[in-house]
Amino acid sequence: MGRNPDYLIVGSGLASLVFGSLAAKSGKVVHIIEAHEFAGGFGHTFEMANKYKFNAQFHYVWNCGEGETVNQVLKKLNLEEDVKFNRYNPDGFDHMYIPGYNVKIPSDTDELIRRLVSLFPDHEKNIVSFLREVNIVAKGLDSISYPIDASQIIKNLKPLSTAFSHLKKTLQQVFDQFDLPLEVQALLASQWPDFLLPPDKLSFYAWVMLFTGYQRGAYYPEKHFEHVIDSLTNEIVSNGGRFFFETEVTNFILEKKVMKGVKSRNLKTGHIDHHLGKTVICNMDPQKAARMIGMHKFSKKIRKRLDFEYSPSNFMAYCVVKDLDLRKFGFGEWNTFHSGHKNINHAFHNMYDNFDYSNPSFAITTPTLLTNKGGDCPPNHQIVELLTVANYEHWKQLKIGDQRIYKNKKMEILDAMLDVLEKEYIPGFRNHLVFKMTGSPTTNERYCWCPQGNSYGSNMTPKNIGPGRLNHKTSLKNFYFCNASSGFAGFAGTFWTGATLYERLTGDKVLF
Repeated sequence: MGRNPDYLIVGSGLASLVFGSLAAKSGKVVHIIEAHEFAGGFGHTFEMANKYKFNAQFHYVWNCGEGETVNQVLKKLNLEEDVKFNRYNPDGFDHMYIPGYNVKIPSDTDELIRRLVSLFPDHEKNIVSFLREVNIVAKGLDSISYPIDASQIIKNLKPLSTAFSHLKKTLQQVFDQFDLPLEVQALLASQWPDFLLPPDKLSFYAWVMLFTGYQRGAYYPEKHFEHVIDSLTNEIVSNGGRFFFETEVTNFILEKKVMKGVKSRNLKTGHIDHHLGKTVICNMDPQKAARMIGMHKFSKKIRKRLDFEYSPSNFMAYCVVKDLDLRKFGFGEWNTFHSGHKNINHAFHNMYDNFDYSNPSFAITTPTLLTNKGGDCPPNHQIVELLTVANYEHWKQLKIGDQRIYKNKKMEILDAMLDVLEKEYIPGFRNHLVFKMTGSPTTNERYCWCPQGNSYGSNMTPKNIGPGRLNHKTSLKNFYFCNASSGFAGFAGTFWTGATLYERLTGDKVLF
């Protein structure tokens, strides 16, 4: 196999692809081991019926504007002219629908205030105070840099202090603090599928970062997500890197707390191999990796940080319609979030804990309306993707029990969402439906190798968002974590995670 690579990377999720492409571009030798047949983790694209392409999870992303995280990484790789993003409509990048009310979330906070106050004039003071607080907290969080910049702390002392006061709070607690009406809460939190958590569980920090991040700009790749992943993988290969697909890591090779490499098994041939590397980057789930290595081999501090709860999983429906122009029904350069309840906590609880989808809350995204580059489906076809939360343990028991019941449950949930689509948004939708496929938490676990089918690594509760969060450090020599649980989740979060680890290991600046 030649000399050992500078970086042996376990897993090809987005964070590791960013790290690997930056390292390869700088002249380092990079090898990546991946159990799946595709790179990209939840960002990978798969094809069905030889003509329909679907992204596994992503629908829209943020921090892609000029000078923001994703843009800075692409500039470092000289990819910014090829990998471009279309911005969602800033007048309403999210369309929120709850019983009796709807609002388009604009990029401008003053306009958002105006729209909400026009619906709830008696609560103007509460609405204004809450959204002003959100912007102050966002400024405080944005001012935190790594390494810590003392001048920035002094300059932003007030917003930092305000942000710190909400460190351990949920979104619901801050809603209550500002006495927001239930309907306003629901309209502001209807994008809960982006977190797969309801307001009473979700970290206020996590909500603020995502909400204000999308206000700065919500984006979709001009050439679809497949092009983004392919561009990063090509950067690695064209600079001498190698991928070992359909290769499962079965153990790690550790000598006196120095990481040397991994043992692997080819999933097609069964061939056993050893892969060595000067430095090992772990993109696989940190808990799973730590158990393979031996939890006792990590420091007490790292073991404590590894004791995190996984995020919930999700249910996905991938649909294709023919000879139906979705623009005529109110769809376009935005996402639609539908909730059958005014109380988002109850809506979540009914689906996640009671397995009741009779009145579902879910996200609707239409990727074929977000770019004119085509390529994801034939002409006169459009893709519609639906997403909601799902309880892994419930689905696991269905899967290992009766396959018929498992499949029927998937169809039951899909039909419930299609009923809503036809009743509230697109009459006759089923008449144009030419392809449909569903994915459950066990699907996530099978294809993305994520424990419990989790969508975001560690759960985005206050406990897991803050100073005590797991980072790249492992307490083992030449071994570093690099994934959503040891950095941040989502497209922008994993770009940041991969780029900052590269900076810390090489001293080469990417993010300014």
